Amino acid sequence: MKIGLGIILLLLIYTSSFAKKAPVQPADNRKSTRAAIDSENAVVYNIFLKSPDSARRMAEHALLLSEKIKYAHGIAQGYYNIGTLYWSQSYYPIALFYMNTALANTQKSDKMLLSDIYSGRGRVYADLGDYKKAMYNLDKCEVYAGDDKLKLGEAYSEKSYVYMKLLNYEKALNAAKISLKLNQDVGEFQGVAIIYSRLGSIYLAKNDYAKALAYDDTAYRNSKILKMNRLLAGMYLEYANINNKLKKYDVAIGFAKKGVALYDSIGVMAGLAGSYKAMILAYEAKNDLKNALYYEKKYNHTQDSLNTVDKIKSTQLIQNYFELNTRLNHMAEVEKKNEENKSKIEFQHTIINILVASLVAVIILLSVTYYYYKQKKLLSNKLQQQHEELSAQKALIETQATNLEDVNNLKDKMMAIVGHDLRTPIANLHNILELFEGDYLTAEEVHILMRDVSPIVKGTELTLSNLLDWAGSQIKGRAVNTSNIDIFLLGAEMEQTFKHLLKQKQLRFTNTAKPGQLVLADENHIKIILRNLISNAIKFTGNEGQIILAANADGDKLTIGVEDTGMGMTAAQVEKLFSSDTHFSQSGTLGEKGTGLGLLLCQELVELNGGKLAVRSTPGEGSKFYFSLPLVK
Repeated sequence: MKIGLGIILLLLIYTSSFAKKAPVQPADNRKSTRAAIDSENAVVYNIFLKSPDSARRMAEHALLLSEKIKYAHGIAQGYYNIGTLYWSQSYYPIALFYMNTALANTQKSDKMLLSDIYSGRGRVYADLGDYKKAMYNLDKCEVYAGDDKLKLGEAYSEKSYVYMKLLNYEKALNAAKISLKLNQDVGEFQGVAIIYSRLGSIYLAKNDYAKALAYDDTAYRNSKILKMNRLLAGMYLEYANINNKLKKYDVAIGFAKKGVALYDSIGVMAGLAGSYKAMILAYEAKNDLKNALYYEKKYNHTQDSLNTVDKIKSTQLIQNYFELNTRLNHMAEVEKKNEENKSKIEFQHTIINILVASLVAVIILLSVTYYYYKQKKLLSNKLQQQHEELSAQKALIETQATNLEDVNNLKDKMMAIVGHDLRTPIANLHNILELFEGDYLTAEEVHILMRDVSPIVKGTELTLSNLLDWAGSQIKGRAVNTSNIDIFLLGAEMEQTFKHLLKQKQLRFTNTAKPGQLVLADENHIKIILRNLISNAIKFTGNEGQIILAANADGDKLTIGVEDTGMGMTAAQVEKLFSSDTHFSQSGTLGEKGTGLGLLLCQELVELNGGKLAVRSTPGEGSKFYFSLPLVK
């Protein structure tokens, strides 16, 4: 056997000696490609605050190109840029993931990039509230920055922010002043403006309003000169907060209104909410409750919009992440296929040389086969003895497999249904867009098609929302945050939400709930329940039908119901509604699709809030879904 294995090893060495080396890309081409990648990455870093979507596409393109030519600096810079983009959009965990990937791909000699990455990691950890790790990374940033004043200025700027969060104002001031001097030395005027703003914030935290105003005035002038609208809006908000502290409430209101206008124009919702908050504090201090209540509603609306935008961005974030990984994996597969093709060509060049050696290999293989045949006979007796033990183990494994299969079938069935119902509307939209881009459809024809496909897309949007909410509950569990809820107001909100679909089918929506009837429950949960029940009612009600939202008091409970004049269901269909095993779903009157997940989600949320979801339905006459919640007296 040892002699046979030695001969095979010699044959492999002999065969590999005929392999040809793969062609190498010319040095000039590689150099020009790297220069193009570096240029694209530089543009990404300069525009990511103004145009994050365009910057992300450019960063991904540079990353893919770097991966293709195995350009280590470009790969690391690409991951760092994508991480910085997600940091600017407040997605800190995914930003940290990309920055860690960038660090893993960065060469030790690339000190300036290492300085940037550690600075970025420090920013992310600071925003996550882990100030110990933030300071560790900023110290590393300072080490790699060496004598580079621009990089050192960034490190000290971020350190001042961390010290301020730690309430160590003296260290925060010292770090900010060092950063200010370094930025002034290299002429980084935007950094100078930001540091003046930072100094103002530190003195505001120290309640030294005079110095805070002095530094903020400088930051304000610089932001106007440099046209830094985001910083300018921040200055208006800071002035409003300072004047609230000084009890100059009218002045604070004036600055807050300017902040509202500018934040609204540049689309910074968090700043808009902060400006509304400053106005609320000022009006409450003036005992002007009417205006305080007005801007409280504005603030709550802005917070709701932020939550909506966060959900949309979260979905887009997931999509972007998987698209990038798919493209990288596809590139790896293409490279693998190229290598396989090269190997085949090389093999054809060497086949003649190994024919003689193949005869020897056949003899060796026959010898090995005979050897293993003898071994097989020796082992056959042992296998016979083990057969009975294996039979007993098999019975146990089959029992366990049956249990696992039941659980897995439920998961597969749910995901298959969701995948099918999401794929169809997306494919429809994709086809319409392709026809429109190819000038096969007029704008009017696209409008007609989009109107027809709108109910299906709306249903798909609700399906996706339910899926994300359901998946989140499976991973994190659910928390119930109870408050007093006016069902009439929620009904009015639902009517506005489904206004387009109601109009499309000419449906009458009647809200019979009484204003001021309050229940104790989680408002977000009740919104999800009503949104699903009303969406189903619209889906299964024909043109010119009616949908009623009712709320009737019964002792210490309020019974809430959604009733329609639609298709209705048989008793057998009703029994299948709330079972994840049987699963029931059918198309709406306009072909709208559903997964049945919405009702399962409604049932779960109703039970979490202390109620029970029930249904009454008659085929051809309609359905009524209802549940009870504690009444606030």
